[in-house]
Amino acid sequence: MKKRLQIGVMGSAADLEKNQDLFSLAEKVGQLIAKQNAILVFGAEKDYDSLSTAACRGAKKANGLTVGVTYGKDLATYEDADVIIATGLERGGGREFSLALSCDAIIAISGGSGTLNEMVVAYQANIPLIALTGTGGWADKMAGQYFDGRKHVKIEAAKNPEEAVNLAISLATKSSNRTEHE
Repeated sequence: MKKRLQIGVMGSAADLEKNQDLFSLAEKVGQLIAKQNAILVFGAEKDYDSLSTAACRGAKKANGLTVGVTYGKDLATYEDADVIIATGLERGGGREFSLALSCDAIIAISGGSGTLNEMVVAYQANIPLIALTGTGGWADKMAGQYFDGRKHVKIEAAKNPEEAVNLAISLATKSSNRTEHE
């Protein structure tokens, strides 16, 4: 049996300014990931909502499988997740490594320092990155760019959720990070 793709959605948390339009975009991304029969991997927040958790809600509306990677040890962190991975780590780097490295591709929506951290980890691991443009944050700043002169992975720009998910699926399927995909 071939392994299903694991597509991560990373984005701003509640401590950053965002609006309902961004939450709707994130939910749409989650729905489209589920409709592609991919697994949604997201940052399960234990103390507030985020664009990542909005993507989880979208995936669940489309009957998708969701995996939340969280801080600390609490497995009851986010009720919409099918699976919670408790890292035992707190904010500032540890959880972000586990989260990013569990993905075949990552879609960034807006994003603050945590999203940037996840994007850099993915970049160094040659995991495909897609930035949903027009959402602000690190997604807009890094769309179409490389993090450094090594040019490991170009952060691909996507104009809408459909383009972002199609790019993620295509790039993840071609990526050398996994040997088999559905």
